[in-house]
Amino acid sequence: MKIFITGGAGYIGSHIVKALGEAGHELLIYDNLSTGHEWAVLYGRLVKGELADTIHLNNVLSTFKPDAVMHFAASIQVEESVREPLKYYRNNVINTINLLEAMVKQGIRNFIYSSTAAVYGIPEKIPVDETAPLNPINPYGASKVMVETILQDISSAHDFRYIALRYFNVAGADPEGRIGQAYKESTHLITRALKTAKGEFPKLLIYGTDYPTPDGTCIRDYIHVNDLADAHVRALEHLMAGNGSDVMNCGYGHGFSVKEVVETARKVTGINFSTEETNRRAGDPPALTADSTRLRNKTGWTTRHDDLAYIIRTAWSWEKK
Repeated sequence: MKIFITGGAGYIGSHIVKALGEAGHELLIYDNLSTGHEWAVLYGRLVKGELADTIHLNNVLSTFKPDAVMHFAASIQVEESVREPLKYYRNNVINTINLLEAMVKQGIRNFIYSSTAAVYGIPEKIPVDETAPLNPINPYGASKVMVETILQDISSAHDFRYIALRYFNVAGADPEGRIGQAYKESTHLITRALKTAKGEFPKLLIYGTDYPTPDGTCIRDYIHVNDLADAHVRALEHLMAGNGSDVMNCGYGHGFSVKEVVETARKVTGINFSTEETNRRAGDPPALTADSTRLRNKTGWTTRHDDLAYIIRTAWSWEKK
């Protein structure tokens, strides 16, 4: 199968490229390398480009003629989205519209969309399933809700099918050590904790200890990036088998608090790195875990790495490398 992948040089995108490449698919990766890296693209051909450059985008799509498109190019930091909302609406919404317009123009009808659990905001019950109301509490989540709405409308108006995968907290790295998270300014908790253990930061900030959780810190559902990659492969196969459009959660169904992650990171690294408790960050819900029953039942997805210590070990191996 020929697959066009935006943002395929980034953290999540590169792991999906690896999974699809190992499965034998023909891949074209389209990335502006603003947060991605050329060395992270282990399979396929990389074309440097902007989604805002609609002429270039259309030319690449019309030449490659993919069977499906996977879209990972987005701005993803919650705190930054609160400070710079226009950046998030421009990149996550307008640039996605550019991609979708090009797909409709070129007659490409199969789309896998990288969405987020941030669409739920602060859910009334957890684990949260896909029928829960969408009430984002930050511009990042709001931008993803907008695109999901656009996808619904396009699939009603055109011969177009999609699956939006709502990620929870993606972590870990390729166990073979070839790729991993390499953002210059990562805000992911596990990565920040491990960089603190390495001495890159003097201390790890814990944002908020007064949440309505057992230890007062936020609880999140951490999914290993390879399990997430497998979910994408299975979602694509499900879509290409002729099934209709859908949205599906990607998570393990249980979570760990910030303090639990810190203690596990200390055990894995053997380093008692420093932490400092500070005020809550804007846009952080107290707890967020996934009900991924739909993904499991419809695609046959199963988890292989549902173990926080294993997730952190693979990330630590990558950080040390």
